[in-house]
Amino acid sequence: MKKLFLETLGCAMNSRDSEHLVAELNKNEPYNLTNNLEDADLIIINTCSVREKPVAKLFSEIGVFKKRKKNGAKIGVCGCTASHLGDEIIKRAPVVDFVLGARNVSKINLVLEKRHSVEVDIDFDESEYDFGEYRNNPLKSMVNISIGCDKQCTYCIVPATRGEEISIPSHLIVNEITKAVNTGAKEIMLLGQNVNNYGRRFNSDEQCSFTELLQKISKIDNLERIRFASPHPLHMDDQFLEEFASNPKICKQIHVPLQSGSSKVLKEMKRGYTQENFLNRCKKIRELVPEVTISTDIIVGFPTESDEDFLESMKVLEEVRFDQLFSFKYSPRPHTEAIDFENKVTPELAGQRLTILQKRHTEILDEIMELQLGKEEFVYFDELKTGNRISGRSGGGRLVYVDGSEELLGQIKKVKITKISRASLDGELI
Repeated sequence: MKKLFLETLGCAMNSRDSEHLVAELNKNEPYNLTNNLEDADLIIINTCSVREKPVAKLFSEIGVFKKRKKNGAKIGVCGCTASHLGDEIIKRAPVVDFVLGARNVSKINLVLEKRHSVEVDIDFDESEYDFGEYRNNPLKSMVNISIGCDKQCTYCIVPATRGEEISIPSHLIVNEITKAVNTGAKEIMLLGQNVNNYGRRFNSDEQCSFTELLQKISKIDNLERIRFASPHPLHMDDQFLEEFASNPKICKQIHVPLQSGSSKVLKEMKRGYTQENFLNRCKKIRELVPEVTISTDIIVGFPTESDEDFLESMKVLEEVRFDQLFSFKYSPRPHTEAIDFENKVTPELAGQRLTILQKRHTEILDEIMELQLGKEEFVYFDELKTGNRISGRSGGGRLVYVDGSEELLGQIKKVKITKISRASLDGELI
């Protein structure tokens, strides 16, 4: 049996693409995953291009692979960086055997057949392709509900690497989830660049909104928990939020990507909403679901961001008090409008703003986590740890550890929180 070394960078959609790569490879011949680079017959790096750093890392990684790979082992570059660099990757690193774009995952066996194959068509449609079955963890499943992105945010390269947004037919989604549940998964994560824009475009005459899709999925027997990432603030209408609040299978955890608290900057980013709109939606969520956990993304140092604009982001941070924050300095990307914007913020100033933002969020997080002590949570246990420990997620998405063994795997149990940290909680079974 051949061995596969697979490195995945970036988002949950990349993780799901990696699972699809394994499934497709196994249709032709079985592969065992290995963490030992020197043992691998096939080495794949599934790349991210949202920020500049992972792209720079790619070529240093290829250099490492070249030195350590065994004779005859093939190297492939997949994902978003593959989409936007294409054959330039092979020109810069001829040791790479093939390049496979994020919209072309189903072609993995095709590109393996011919050295220096490049398949990066962002118009290729995999929305109805029947991928093989493979999941890293049989107790939970990631499920794509759409591919591509129609938004034109001025900082984001994703539309240029994943192409036009297409929704996957609802019956295929329901079938995929049903298969996962029948083989042990009680929790699923719905994935899309803008999941709550689901239904915008099908390759058939189907009509189905994201809210309607959630209702269909909820009817699947033995499915206990539904999560999704990432919704867009622009499409958080009352109907969607009321379904989120009232549907008992939907976990009360939601990601609401802010990007900037300044309405001026949001307009320049082409996000489609203002600070007022964003705060209104977060207020509505908290009114409907007081126990909800809300996470967000914030970019600092976007071109033209003034001190006043940055303070508007700090204002939103204070008002919403996010349970989790993913924050970054603006990274100029090719194929985006913002790369040509003037009045750039210096990297030093952007770094200072990021430090201020993250420091304040850490203080808020400490206060939030302090309130978790003594609480009782229902935890779905899905991963065995060393030292007779087992971990899982609460309904709000917090990572919880307890003493226990494998008989807890796949079970939802009530846990009392006995110890807190910023990243996780410890508890005891009730």
